[in-house]
Amino acid sequence: MTDIQSIPLTRIDGTPTQLADYDGKVLLIVNVASKCGLTPQYEGLEALYRAKNGDGLEILGFPANNFKGQEPGTEEEIAAFCSLTYDVTFPMFSKVSVKGDDQHPLYKALTKAQPEPAGAEAFRKRMIDSGLGPEKPEDVLWNFEKFLVSRDGQVIGRYSPNMPVTDPVIAQDIDKALAG
Repeated sequence: MTDIQSIPLTRIDGTPTQLADYDGKVLLIVNVASKCGLTPQYEGLEALYRAKNGDGLEILGFPANNFKGQEPGTEEEIAAFCSLTYDVTFPMFSKVSVKGDDQHPLYKALTKAQPEPAGAEAFRKRMIDSGLGPEKPEDVLWNFEKFLVSRDGQVIGRYSPNMPVTDPVIAQDIDKALAG
């Protein structure tokens, strides 16, 4: 078991868990928010989950309120929003912090393993130009940044928040990880 797999996590319903519970699966870890311009990405994430879950893909959603207060709700409100608005069936977790002094250990490990997201150059420039960060080069840039974890628990990819899961780079990396 890799270090990342033993980090304590909490499901959105309060159940304790860890990534080791998904051992042998390819994981796409996404920090999500209900009131963001990128929130419609839930639709693509759910479609991908339904298409590839049988092949060993798990999508794990981690609500985070780090960016302009775009995830203000309680776990119950977030779960209801995801279910009612996007019919989300992939696993959702309790709200975490993805950057800053209170950064969750999972996100410390993810950003350390993959300090730079693919396809983020223009998005990063836009964030910097608008005064929205990042504070540190490895910081998560915004909601809906994605991390890909191999079946053996290694972080093998990181993708810009504005890249949908249908982007050819992400789609190819997921398919390669599933085949590997």
